[in-house]
Formats: sequence, structure tokens, C-alpha cells
Amino acid sequence: PPPPAPTHILSIVQIEDWLAENVPEGSAVGYDPWLHTVAAAEKLEAALTEGGRRLVPLSPNPVDQVWGRARPASPAAPVAPHALEWAGVAAAEKLADLRRAMAALRASALLVTALDEVAWLLNLRGGDVAHNPVFISYCLVTADAATLFVDGAKLGEAAGAALREAGVGVAAYGAVGDALAAAAAEARRTSTRVWLDPAKVNAALKRVALLALEHGDGETRASPRGKKRRASAGAAGNGAAAGDGGAVGESHPTPPHRVLLERPSPLAAAKGVKNAAELAGMVEAHLRDGVALVTFLAWLEAEVGAGRSLTEVEVDERLTALRAAQPGYRDTSFDTIAGAGPHGAIIHYRAEPATAARVGADTLLLLDSGGQYDCGTTDVTRTMHFGTPSEHQRRCFTRVLRGHIALDTAVYPEGTPGCALDALARAPLWQLGLNYRHGTGHGVGAALNVHEGPQSISGRWHITAGLARGMVCSNEPGYYEDGAFGIRIENLFVVTEAQTPFRFGGQEYLTAQPLTVVPIQKKMMVREEMTADEIAWVDAYHAKVLAALTPRLSGRELEWLKEATLPL
Repeated sequence: PPPPAPTHILSIVQIEDWLAENVPEGSAVGYDPWLHTVAAAEKLEAALTEGGRRLVPLSPNPVDQVWGRARPASPAAPVAPHALEWAGVAAAEKLADLRRAMAALRASALLVTALDEVAWLLNLRGGDVAHNPVFISYCLVTADAATLFVDGAKLGEAAGAALREAGVGVAAYGAVGDALAAAAAEARRTSTRVWLDPAKVNAALKRVALLALEHGDGETRASPRGKKRRASAGAAGNGAAAGDGGAVGESHPTPPHRVLLERPSPLAAAKGVKNAAELAGMVEAHLRDGVALVTFLAWLEAEVGAGRSLTEVEVDERLTALRAAQPGYRDTSFDTIAGAGPHGAIIHYRAEPATAARVGADTLLLLDSGGQYDCGTTDVTRTMHFGTPSEHQRRCFTRVLRGHIALDTAVYPEGTPGCALDALARAPLWQLGLNYRHGTGHGVGAALNVHEGPQSISGRWHITAGLARGMVCSNEPGYYEDGAFGIRIENLFVVTEAQTPFRFGGQEYLTAQPLTVVPIQKKMMVREEMTADEIAWVDAYHAKVLAALTPRLSGRELEWLKEATLPL
């Protein structure tokens, strides 16, 4: 699915701006510090304070009180090891790398709170969040230990053995507050630091660390979701900030405000750059996915050709069933977007039985879907017409395709941020005065979340993370005409080294290597509006699709694929 659009494109009102405008001066705004990151809470507090308002943490959360016994139990999906064949690096080795990064900044502890970072670090996978193979947990890593805070009932024998082999202990999910408080007190005593990512750690846990530093005894002040007395202090605490914590062995403990090291987690970048085994898994996942998609498209074209029509829900169900038949299938990677006609113009559309449109010979269908496999994650969008598309639809499709090709063939220096490439995918549309209201590309996890950072290809200029060799991204320009139709063409690609004759400044130059192997409907293309190089790209891409999937297909599906990939 496409990433969010920059707020200036959608004219989105940010919550802090709305509150500052609508809440009377002198008022207080309550919030749950367990549900807001440090960065978000501090941004909100700054906006409110400037207008003479206060941000007040609530304990307990009144929504929890109203919910009461009707609140569902916490998810309890089992946790299992992620095979080393696809992980590529053992958890013990990842922990060793992380500790080296910590030591370089004199951090004696790091709290990992992002669920995909915990899963990647420990080579475990779960199912607590729909479509994402993660599990509710925290992980605290110190110089000589690592502890996973999780509901132990989720851990089977295999997961427990994998954790023991990696030297990772297990504690109750609610015990993270005690452990963080003790780590903070120890860091102050030894003149080291505790590393927290302010964009991912909640405000309550930062306050836990600050209270421990103030008391100096590691006393517990809070635990997740109110199981013990919860932190109730301002989001920013006492203004703890990153800084030099002093050398280990100093005679006086580091002052509390200098113990917390607030900076991005090093795991985001480490996870974002895939190793050889992860990339091999992603290739395999896309081959399996390609078989499912080709089988589905051959079937759907035959159904419509025979005069039958299907609802958007039936399209979703059939495609999901074909994916589920593939080896190693775990789940869809997000809710399928099957948008027929006007529904295709709703960017994150979800078909419901009561309102689903029908797909027939007069329909332009936008189909955005993906799968989670044991080896990798997929996300692919194709737009197709099963009758005769209008010339306007074809022209818009062709402009989207040309933007897709421009991004796919771009060559750029290592470290180039995605915001510098976003315009390449939009330029063919801009020439007609057209555009789209979402980002062009997002990072994708390896058998993990279908959306991940730190990279983003969009007009969100504040995201400056550079693209690096081994990252996996989506390439998904589109065009949407409200009340009429929607078009999107999406492949995933690996950022790979470009073979350039020179390396100015000693820099490596990068380009895209597509992972997705699914034909792009040729009858939607206006060849007269395409350059020779663009036509050659389509033919080369389809030749790759045919070669990759032929060994895995036969009969009607293989014949359909051969026809769908004939050269332009």
C-alpha cells in the first residue's frame, strides 16, 4: 500500500495545531504517556505551553476505565524462531554488533521498543499485530545481558531454546519498568548512559528512567498499562538530553539529565539494509507471489471473458486463497485493496460485502495486495481493464508507468535521500498537470512489516535517511480521479550498485533491481507516448518475469503468462 502523503499536499491539520486553536488558554489537555512517544509528547507539550495550556498525563487512562471488562484480552499468538536460512545472521551476532554500537557512545543499556526491531534482533516472529509477524514485547540490552519482556506463554519450546542459545533471558512483560529503572541507576553510578529512541520509546518509560536517576536506587515507578503505579509527570521530564556522559570510572556519578542518550535506534538502519540471505528470501517470496498472481490473473481474465462478474470481496478472497496455497505462506501483508471503478480512486480502500462493486468487462480494477511468507514479504499493485479502456484511462496509465520506469532506471550517489528522487516518478504526470496524494515508495521488511524505515521516497523532506545498497523499497506512483477510477503500478526493488564508468569522489552509485515478477497490462499502454528506452524497459521486464516464473507454471497459467509478456 502507498505511504502517507506529505501534510502540505493533503492540507492535514496536525493535532497540536488543532488543540492550540480550539482549547481555551489556561486549560489542561490530558494524555496517556504509555500511548505517546517521547518525541510526540514533547512536540505536543511545546505547542500547548506556548499558548498558555498544559499537557497532563492521566493515570489511569479514563478510556481504560470506561472499557472495563469489555476490553479484549491482549493478543496471545505464539512466537517462533525465524530460520537462520532466511535471517542470515544469528541473534547472538546481532547482539554483539549492537553492543559495539552502544560501546562507541558509552551506552551501558539500550531499550528496544519497536516490535519489528525486537523481532529482527532476536530472529523471532509472532502474530500479535494483523499482517505483521511481530509480538508485543520489549527488549533491554546491556553490555553483558539481554532480556526479552514478553508474555512467556507465547514462547514455545523452539523459541525458548533459540533465546537461550543467544544468551537472552525472559521476563514478564510488565517487569520492563523495574529493569529500565535499575539500568538507569547503574548507568548513573558507572558514568555511562541509557540509550532511548525518542521517536519509539513512550513518554512513560522515559519518566521511569528519570525517576530512577533522581532517586538513585532503581526503584520501580511504572510498568506497562498500569500493572503497577504509573508515571505521572510531564512529557519532557526534566529536559533529559543526549550529551557526553563522561568517561567510565569518573569519581562522581553522571548528573541525571546527562545519563539518557536520546537518539535514533541503531537497529532501524541495520534492519533496513538486508544481508544476502534476507535478499535471497525476498527473491523467493516474490517468485511464490508471482505464481499466485499469475494464476489469479489468468483465472480472472477467463471468468470475465466468459461473461461473469465478481465482487471486489470475491476478488480478494480468491487471490488470498491462491497465495495461501503457496509454500511458506503465513498471512497477507496488509488488507487487500481491490478497487473497481470509482473505488480505485480511494487510496486505502477496503471492500465490504454490503458495498462491494462488481468487476466485469467494463471495469478498471486497481489491485494492491501482498503476502507474508516464511522467507520474505511482498507488496504489489497492478491496474487492469478486462474490456476496452478509455483513451483517457490509457493516457493516465502510461504517464504513471513512465514515472515508474523513471524511478526504476534512476542512477544516484549512495546516501541520496528518497525525497530527492520522488519528483522523478511524478514528472510525467506533472507535464499534464496531474499528481497523486501519497508517497512514491516506502521501505519493506524481510519477512517483517510491509512498511518500515528509515528510508522513504516521498515529498516528506524532513526524512533525510539516504538510500543504501541492500535496502528494499516500493516504487508505486499512481493517479486517482475522484468518482471515476484509480491507477497505481507498484513493484518492490532492491537498491543495488549501478555499473557506472566513473565514481566521482570515490562514491558508489546506486540503482534499482526489481523484485516483483508480475506482468503489467500492455493494452493500457499508449506506445506512441513512450520513448524507445521505455518500451525496451517494458520488454526487458516482461522477459525477466517470463524467465523467472516459467519453471513454476504449466498449462493455462503458463500460456497466459507467455501472452502477457510478449514484447511490445
